[in-house]
Amino acid sequence: MLTLNPMNSSFNKLLTFKTMITALMIIVFSINFLLIERVDALSDSRQLVLDAWTLVNEGFYDPEKFDEVQWKRIRQKTLQKQIETSEEAYSAIEDMLRPLEDPYTRILRPKDYELLKSSNFGSEINGVGLQLGEDDDKKVKVISTLGGSPAEEAGIVSGDLIETVDGISSEKLGLASTASKLRGESGTKVLVEVSSESGEIREVDLERRSVDLRPVRTKRLRDDSHTIGYLRITQFSESVPKKVEEALRELKDKEVEGLILDLRNNSGGLVSSGIAVADSLLSEKPIVETKDRNGIKDAIISQKETSFDGPMVTLVNKGTASASEILAGSLQDNERSILMGEKTYGKGLIQSLKSLGEDSGIAITVASYLTPKGNNIQGQGMTPDKLLDLPDASDYGSTDDKWVRNAELFLGSLLEKEEESVQTIELNDEEIKS
Repeated sequence: MLTLNPMNSSFNKLLTFKTMITALMIIVFSINFLLIERVDALSDSRQLVLDAWTLVNEGFYDPEKFDEVQWKRIRQKTLQKQIETSEEAYSAIEDMLRPLEDPYTRILRPKDYELLKSSNFGSEINGVGLQLGEDDDKKVKVISTLGGSPAEEAGIVSGDLIETVDGISSEKLGLASTASKLRGESGTKVLVEVSSESGEIREVDLERRSVDLRPVRTKRLRDDSHTIGYLRITQFSESVPKKVEEALRELKDKEVEGLILDLRNNSGGLVSSGIAVADSLLSEKPIVETKDRNGIKDAIISQKETSFDGPMVTLVNKGTASASEILAGSLQDNERSILMGEKTYGKGLIQSLKSLGEDSGIAITVASYLTPKGNNIQGQGMTPDKLLDLPDASDYGSTDDKWVRNAELFLGSLLEKEEESVQTIELNDEEIKS
């Protein structure tokens, strides 16, 4: 007689149930694992946006702007966007920064970040050789061209407007993206539409190449009466203060009596380098005042020792900007040097460069600066003591450079007055002795 075993039936059902639960757990675990990977990938990109927001929130020089644009709400709305890749994160950060209306606070994609670091710390850069800014109408404007660059050879000058780059409007691109599109590998070409201050529009086909920055150049100028040193600084990179010290020592060894400091078309660079050069030319004098987000003015005072204490003329033009304006302003306000040339560009904001992620960065405007006498340069520029209504030379410092010749003649007259003053003192001493 056969009997059914209820234990076997229950056991089979239990085994089937356990098998189903195990399979279900494996499926759920697999799905969760995939979701975790997905969330982590999204988190990296979103973290990039959040890090950028935090850095700007902590450092931006004008916190009142945050209330005006509802800065915290912008963060919330930005993080609600689809941000799955680094490129989507960069675009989201650009959108997030736009309401601040500060073209100098900007995201730097890996290529731009690397190029900016190389220009600040290296001796050459690949591109067309344009230093760009924005005018009052938010149009992309040429601050200056680098000497020997494709842009200079094509006749692009300070004050020109960049209308399009490879057919794309600079207004649509914005300052940072316009500058980025102009950079690139040596040998590649870029088509640029440029408009002059007179309204003339032309297309220029530029071939990118490695531009030797040579930030410090020097020579000795001699005439029948005097020996004058000529020192040109094209930009303020990390190596400049040391190179300037070496150049001044070399000129002193050649027994120069006066110095022409040429800052034409120097669009700036590292503010710390500009301040260091001012320190080498001033003795216990204020160099600059910086005004941070809390309204605190912090004055920087030069040390006692100087590298050159003879008479000076400093040449400036509308391409003189930022760190070079700090230097020129400190020399003018302390009556250390006569300024000669054109009104300067007028960039009085200081940026801090921060790393963002592994290979990108963000530039943040952290302070504004004032000259020792409290003059605000931002948007106004500096007016020289002696204006020069002369065409700019094609080769700065050459024998055809009328600006340098004017500075040389002015220095010569100063030196002659000093000699006459010394002779008068000597005659007076002789009268006293007799």
